[in-house]
Amino acid sequence: MSPTEIVTVHPGASALVLSLPHVGTRIPDELRAAYVERALGTEDTDWHLERLYDFARSLDATVLVPTCSRYVIDLNRPPDDTPMYPGASNTELCPTHFFQGDALYRAGCAPDATEVARRRDVFWRPYHDALRSALAAARARHGYALLWDGHSIRSEIPWLFEGRLPDLNLGTASGLSCAPALRERLHAVLRAGAFRHVVDGRFKGGYITRHYGAPQAGVHAVQMEMCQLLYMDEVPPFAYRTELATRVQPLLRELLATMLAWRPQ
Repeated sequence: MSPTEIVTVHPGASALVLSLPHVGTRIPDELRAAYVERALGTEDTDWHLERLYDFARSLDATVLVPTCSRYVIDLNRPPDDTPMYPGASNTELCPTHFFQGDALYRAGCAPDATEVARRRDVFWRPYHDALRSALAAARARHGYALLWDGHSIRSEIPWLFEGRLPDLNLGTASGLSCAPALRERLHAVLRAGAFRHVVDGRFKGGYITRHYGAPQAGVHAVQMEMCQLLYMDEVPPFAYRTELATRVQPLLRELLATMLAWRPQ
């Protein structure tokens, strides 16, 4: 597969890069037989985020949209598969379980080390090559880059976390992935909003936020993990709910606009 079949890049001229690594739903034909039937529904997708964030193009952001499902490979995990949250339940670079903990693959069909390496080369690297290029272009134009890594998840998943997740979960790798002043400005927007939120709680940012966020090098990265019930049905067929989405979109737009308005000192 060519890189353009792995990720679609919508270029923009601002300093903002919007990464949506878990919106893909495609499982290549040659892999489908290895999965249990239920997996083909890709239920753990970050559904509809490209639609929810459709306003980002009007902010002149560069937007990255992958095609393949996280069940093929998780673009927000490190290439060496190091757990992101030690001591907690984690999904792997090539996940082998649903978020509920059930097996994704038929018995004996989970990818071995050779297959994981192949998928890393074919699916993971093109996305990260595109992301690095987008950040480099933003830095070349503006002297710095702003990375927003967008995610969504069901509000309750006992295998991953206890209880109900706050509506909006901003992650900055405990303050390491962006300038403190930017973190505080974004937190102020959340405090003024009507949604339950937390900063650097259960979701502090995955590989993308932690790896690319380098304030000292001019790249300021944050992750937003939001509950899907804010804009869609959390049960099949996972329908987009416009009447819900229009309530949260203004806050998301304000967050991205706040990020764009900020300037490094």
